[in-house]
Amino acid sequence: MANTLNIADIRINYSKKELSEASISKDPLEQFRLWLDEALQAEVLEPTAVVLSTVDAAGKPSARVMLLKELSAQGFTFFTNYESRKGHEMEQNPHAALTFFWPELERQVRVEGRVVKAQAEVSDFYFQSRPKGSQIGAWASQQSRRISNRSELEQNERNYMHQYAEQNTIPRPAHWGGYVLEPAYIEFWQGRPNRLHDRIAFERVGNEWTTCRLAP
Repeated sequence: MANTLNIADIRINYSKKELSEASISKDPLEQFRLWLDEALQAEVLEPTAVVLSTVDAAGKPSARVMLLKELSAQGFTFFTNYESRKGHEMEQNPHAALTFFWPELERQVRVEGRVVKAQAEVSDFYFQSRPKGSQIGAWASQQSRRISNRSELEQNERNYMHQYAEQNTIPRPAHWGGYVLEPAYIEFWQGRPNRLHDRIAFERVGNEWTTCRLAP
């Protein structure tokens, strides 16, 4: 009988860094920016990758990996098709969560809050910054809808490439744009030895942030 991998035996004893109340910023968005900068400097794989979790009207959750495109005082911005599954779910239930994981630094950040659409000019600006191929892709893909085969998608791409072949500026599709997750809760997790990890959470109360340490 072939040997099988026992995944329960896979473990890493985290020990690279620590997180304390004395060292963490009083502003969780500033702390997140600090950690993101360190992830960029460490050249981690896809440092802006984030799991977006949503819930539909029936209470069923779903999750997928996105890319963070902006961090501002308002919150965390990402872009997608408004008519995709996640778009419909955020329309039905505007509460969502983001999870960042940087294994090279043994760090995780969880963000929870309300999602709103980004202003049209923000979506327009970002859309125009994208490569032309990505702009065409936003037109060609009816995201999350069933298609008969790959050829159908590629034909849509060719059709839009032909349609916009002579245009230097491709308009943003009305069904595509940005969302901003306005955080109400942000938790910073730092791996520590023996699974006694550091967890410090921020929760918004009015216009202020309260903070506390959580048991791992």
